[in-house]
Formats: sequence, structure tokens, C-alpha cells
Amino acid sequence: MAKNKFENIGILGGSFDPPHKGHLYISNKSIKLLKLKKLIWAITKKNPFKKRPFFSLALRKKLCLKLIKGHKKIQLNYYEDKLKSKTSIALVKFLKKRKKFKIFYIIGSDNLIKFHKWKSYKELLKLSILVVFSRKGFDTKAQKSVIVKNLKEKNIKFVKNLKINISSTQLRNKVINGSKKS
Repeated sequence: MAKNKFENIGILGGSFDPPHKGHLYISNKSIKLLKLKKLIWAITKKNPFKKRPFFSLALRKKLCLKLIKGHKKIQLNYYEDKLKSKTSIALVKFLKKRKKFKIFYIIGSDNLIKFHKWKSYKELLKLSILVVFSRKGFDTKAQKSVIVKNLKEKNIKFVKNLKINISSTQLRNKVINGSKKS
């Protein structure tokens, strides 16, 4: 029997500002569902759709490493300095040059809504398989997104999952509101 020439890897990109159990949940679910050899948490200095991160990059890296400790198939990487780019397409091209990877790019349904604004999103859809996890309050809008309406690509997979009601925004707001009470 011929051995698969490609290694399945996943990329979960983001600012992880801060990382949380929802990130870990979809990572572990992706590893099992997609039979991933590894899943990369590709941390970025700044989300291009947001003003600035709340926590420093150094602290976010530290928190990510603490959260993924013991999860051997999940690794944290910061590529921006090496790539001289913070775009997802630059990362996917870089990884494809290094090895024969079948890349699964993992996002939440909230990110699908603006996916058509990502740099070279059409090329990203050709070079990877987009895996969209359900997010509470975003699925209906995501199903009506520009990408879904105009999708001729077969490189998109929707995952019905347990909807985790946690987000980095909620966690930041708890920190902000907690510090105001002090």
C-alpha cells in the first residue's frame, strides 16, 4: 500500500490575547478529526482587524506554553520576524516550501465573516483546507458570508462542535472590570 506523501498539519493562527480553553478544545478536536501530525499555534504580535493587543507578546507566549503543556502535538510558533510578514498566506507558503504538508487552516465561524478581507484569501483557500469551527452567536452570519456565497472551492470544511462560550474578549473584559473594582 502506498504511503501518504503528505503530512497533515493544522494551523491555528491568532493573537491569543489571552489564550484559553476554547483554543485548546478546537486544537484537540482538530488533531483527532483531521488526523493531524501536529497543530501549530501561530501567534501574531497584532490582529490586523483590531487596534492593539491587551497583553504583551511575551506574556501571551508564556500563557500559551502553559496551556499547551503536555499536549505533544500542539506547538507554539512565532513566524513574523522570520517571514518578515504577519499574513497567513506567507506562513502557508513558507511551510509548503519546507515539506510536503497538507495544511488545514483552522478558524472560528466569527473569522469566516471577514475572511474575504484577508490578504490573498483565494490563494490561501487553494493552498490549504479551511476548517471552520462553530462559534456561539456567529454561525448564521458566517453561513451568509461573502466566502460561503461565492465559494466555488471545495477546500472548506465546517465542524459542528460543542459551542464553547468563552472568548479572549470576555477574558480581557474580566481583567478590565476586575481592575476597575480595585
